[in-house]
Amino acid sequence: MIGLSAFSKTTENILRTGECVLNLPSADQVQYVDRLALTTGSDPVPAGKQAKGYRSVRDKFGLAGLTAEDAATVMAPRVRECPVQLEAKFIALHRVAGEDAAQRGKIVSIELQMQRVHVLPSLLMDGHANRIDPDKWRPLIMSFQQFYGLSERLQPSTLGTIPERLYQTPDLERAARMVVRGEW
Repeated sequence: MIGLSAFSKTTENILRTGECVLNLPSADQVQYVDRLALTTGSDPVPAGKQAKGYRSVRDKFGLAGLTAEDAATVMAPRVRECPVQLEAKFIALHRVAGEDAAQRGKIVSIELQMQRVHVLPSLLMDGHANRIDPDKWRPLIMSFQQFYGLSERLQPSTLGTIPERLYQTPDLERAARMVVRGEW
């Protein structure tokens, strides 16, 4: 399951093609990921993304300095440099917050079925052909718009420069009012 904006180019592409590749970078690849911040494949850039400073970029691989590689079971490309790559087929779309008129239709959860998993051999647990060693794998993690590994923050994030108010939605405002009033 992955959660995305219903309006993102990624969501559009998964629904159009019925497949995707989840390329999982390691913590030491943070600079590649941050180069893609504030970019979209949409042209023109949607108004909501324009307000956040996004720009349209056709060649994200080139911008990031990464290499596209053919997948084995889907048409979407893998990122050669990513130590873990998950080829997947679309199964179902689940709408999130359907009971909330302000959020209805804006967020989706996409159910995927893994078709093939590619893992850098150096990440595998000794003596196990299909098990990642958590002492060897250091995934890049984004938490509240900041980059982390499995330790301290690695570097400031370009996405973290977007004012928080541009991400606020009516459900967040309602939740904030409830906390202030103590209504749990």
